Amino acid sequence: MTSSSARARVAVVDDDSGFLKVLANRLDAAGWDHRVQASPPPLDDLVAMRVNALLVDPARLGSFGWDYLARVCESLPALGVVVCTERSTVAQRVRGLRLGADDWIAKPCHAEEVVARLEAVTRRRRRAQAPPVDAGPLAFGDLELRPDQFQAFAGGRSMELTRREYEVLHLLVAAEGRVLEREDIYQRVWGYAMVHGDRSVDVFVRKLRSKIERASPGWRYIHTHFGIGYRFDAESLDASAVAPVRGDGERTSAPPATATERDLPSATETETLAPSGA
Repeated sequence: MTSSSARARVAVVDDDSGFLKVLANRLDAAGWDHRVQASPPPLDDLVAMRVNALLVDPARLGSFGWDYLARVCESLPALGVVVCTERSTVAQRVRGLRLGADDWIAKPCHAEEVVARLEAVTRRRRRAQAPPVDAGPLAFGDLELRPDQFQAFAGGRSMELTRREYEVLHLLVAAEGRVLEREDIYQRVWGYAMVHGDRSVDVFVRKLRSKIERASPGWRYIHTHFGIGYRFDAESLDASAVAPVRGDGERTSAPPATATERDLPSATETETLAPSGA
């Protein structure tokens, strides 16, 4: 059963009234939030719903069904997709799974089984997105990440990060110096595709960066690339510690910070936009 503090959401695209009535009762009992759509919602609407899974009957959509399934699976890779339909052939089931569906259920079916399969799909998605817990400590500058504890330490002291703060930090670290786009961060940590214009990732990362730099003031770790996203790289604020050494043994001056490295918060960032569940 889904915890009330982290209720999963599913969009159901179907118009079978008898099936939907029984399914709604089972979803309610299992603690799922659900929205029924008689016609396929546009992808932007599906994103705005912030659903964890989609239950769809392509046969109810006519010739448009396969195209819709393909577009959803391609555009929203973090979304769990379960097909529930009747009179399907082996070739159709194979086609649907290869398009990106996570599971296929043949009608008539029991609503309890449908809920169980939705739970299994979302559970696999969350496990795939979770950082590994079997890795050893990771050290960068004054910072140490301990995946087995889902926690970060500065100077040996715990930073008391929330689970989501740790997940964002670990995701940036795992990118090994590459810039991660805001949309990628949001989808991989929160599990949804990001709505266009949403600045909540900026607010969340700004808070995380402030927390890290208060605990480790001699280093800068998270760097902003405006209009793109964020990059993790431990850089000492002590110029003598990071200045390159010339062939004669003398240190050169450290290069000035570029516009992308100054990490000035955007004026459009507001506290109210921070994602829930931080």
